[in-house]
Amino acid sequence: MTVIDTAGKILPPRYAARLAPLLGRLTQVLLASDETSAASRMAMTAFAIRVVSAAIAFVSQILLARLMGEFEYGVFVFVWVIAVILGNLSCLGFHTAVIRFLPQYRNAGADEAIRGLTATARVFALVSATLIAATGIAALSLLGDRIESHYVQPLFIGAFVLPMIALGDVLDGTARANGWTFHALGPTYIVRPLLILAFVAGAIGFGHVADANTAIVAALAAAYLTSIVQFLLVTRKLSRRYPARRVEIHFRTWLVVAFPIFLIEGFYFMLTNSDVIIVGLYLPPDKVAVYFAAAKTMALVHFVYFAVKAAAAQRFSSLVSGAERSALADFARQTVRWTFWPSLLVGGLVILAGPFLLSLFGPAFEAGQMVMVVLFAGILAKAMVGPGEVLLTMAGEHKICAAIYATALAANLALNMILIPLWGLLGAATATAAAMVIEAALLHLIVRRRLGIVMFVAARLPRGTGPAGTEAG
Repeated sequence: MTVIDTAGKILPPRYAARLAPLLGRLTQVLLASDETSAASRMAMTAFAIRVVSAAIAFVSQILLARLMGEFEYGVFVFVWVIAVILGNLSCLGFHTAVIRFLPQYRNAGADEAIRGLTATARVFALVSATLIAATGIAALSLLGDRIESHYVQPLFIGAFVLPMIALGDVLDGTARANGWTFHALGPTYIVRPLLILAFVAGAIGFGHVADANTAIVAALAAAYLTSIVQFLLVTRKLSRRYPARRVEIHFRTWLVVAFPIFLIEGFYFMLTNSDVIIVGLYLPPDKVAVYFAAAKTMALVHFVYFAVKAAAAQRFSSLVSGAERSALADFARQTVRWTFWPSLLVGGLVILAGPFLLSLFGPAFEAGQMVMVVLFAGILAKAMVGPGEVLLTMAGEHKICAAIYATALAANLALNMILIPLWGLLGAATATAAAMVIEAALLHLIVRRRLGIVMFVAARLPRGTGPAGTEAG
């Protein structure tokens, strides 16, 4: 019995008839063996994991804030965000370069190159992260008296986390390149946050103080355990799938591709995470905790963008290489509508529930309500142009994407340094929202200038297209 037949027996005929096309498509995606259906299943699985992980992360952060109090929680999130950023940047783009090269080598039957690529990426990430960690430890030893005392020990412990975060990112890329979705996303987004929470709760249960040092040690243990187990699992699957006895290393070729990726992803990653660090440099840890809780709560809205981005990338790629420019323009405008209206709805609901959601972290966190409102304005600005950077990337405009992110990041840093001393948390939120507006405006202008496509929620439907496929009128 098919899913459609089951729906026909359970639902009224009118609703069953309306759902039949959707259920038929879903059945095809779930059961078909072609590459497109496999990619769709991977995207669906990835999105499901990210949704579950968002719920886990949100609940775990609430529990950590409750266990530790806003001051110690603020110290912990400040150090942990620094560790995650530096660990990710330590890969220097190799974690994404694996995704770029591995399928190509697999199609060519070059198992030796695959083994060389995956081994090189791991070693490079570990060595790079270790060097950055050693530099950080040396800086703490020399400048420790100039750093707030409550940050010194957690930062020292956090430095030892960097190699495992970098290794985890490379293993993530390796698993994604092979279609092993859970092995890619499960350890980082589900297992690690659960282990951090479990280790913190266990440490407190054994009589340890519920402070930032306890939490960062728990994060250290969770990162090592998660990454080592992930390493063993992925290595075993690689050995079975690519039973090569030797390795081929094309380091220069890989590095040439990895470095531009590093620039694009590095600027974007810092743009989306650096605000917490800047707040920590100017304001006390309890304020960092409030800002982080507000930002984490508003991050729930970003899942609309994540879903559209995941769904649009493959379609953009096929349309960019085709001759029908009008079809590309129509789909681009459609992705804007998919992004903006659901973001407006979800964001509005989150704002309305803001006081309640923030109160879950603790009474002091309700001060983040206006921070949420300001951040929501920035999120809507990005939603107004949809996944413009995905379109530019698929069109081969990698360098301009990196320039846009670099400009937005520079604006974010400059505005934070100006506005935080003036307005505190609202200054940080305003700076971050303004950077989002700048990013959205640049994406809109560049997409229109380079591709002749108007990606904006209020854009009118074109009356026709010009000879080059650009919009007329």
